[in-house]
Amino acid sequence: MSSADQPEHSKQEEEETAGAAAAAEDEDTGAEVAPIVKLQEVAVSTGEEDEDILLDLKCKLYRFDKEGNQWKERGVGTVKLLKHKETQKVRLVMRQSKTLKICANHLVLASTSVQEHTGNDKSCVWHATDFSDGELKEELFCIRFASVENCKTFREKIEEIAESLEKKVEEGEESEETKSATNLLEKLNVGGSKDKEGTKEAAADPEKDESTQQEKPESD
Repeated sequence: MSSADQPEHSKQEEEETAGAAAAAEDEDTGAEVAPIVKLQEVAVSTGEEDEDILLDLKCKLYRFDKEGNQWKERGVGTVKLLKHKETQKVRLVMRQSKTLKICANHLVLASTSVQEHTGNDKSCVWHATDFSDGELKEELFCIRFASVENCKTFREKIEEIAESLEKKVEEGEESEETKSATNLLEKLNVGGSKDKEGTKEAAADPEKDESTQQEKPESD
C-alpha cells in the first residue's frame, strides 16, 4: 500500500472506532444507580401562616442612626400589615426583596402615629418599638413608596388600625398584653423625647442624607 493511501485508511478506522464507542454509550445495561445524597422535602415557615395580609406594598425603608446623626438605608423590599387570626393584633413587617431579611417588625398600637414626610409626599415617618434585630429598640423609621397613592394608602391603613385600637382602649376591651406594650412604648417615648426633638430636622429629609452617600451607601 502506498503512503498516499495511509491517511485515508487511518481516517476510516477512526470513524469506525468512534461509532463503536457511541453505540456502547447508548447501550442500556439495565443497571440502576442510587443517588449519593437523598434529599427530603422540608417545610419552610415564614411565621406568617396564622396571619391575614391587610396591606402588601413595595417600598424602601430607612432608620435614623442617633449616634451618626444620619439616615441609614435598611433595605428595598415589601412592607406588610399582618393581622393575627386569633389575637387580632396587627404588626408591621418588612423584608428585603432578595435576602428576605427582616428590616422592620413591630406591633401597630393605638399610639402609633405615621406622619407625612416634609417635602416628599411619597414618604412618611413614624416611631416604633421594633424587634427586627432580636431585641426591643425604639426606632425612627422613614419609608418611601413609588407613588403618592401607595404612601397615602399605607398611612391611612395604619391610622385606621390605630383608631380602632384606641376605641377598644376607651371601651375597656384592651388586653393586658397590649397594655404592657403600650406602657413600654410610652416609657421609651418619655425617655427619648429629647432625642426625637433633636432628630425632627433630620427626619424631614432622609433623601438628602442618601444623596451624600451615593458613592458608598451605608446599610445595616
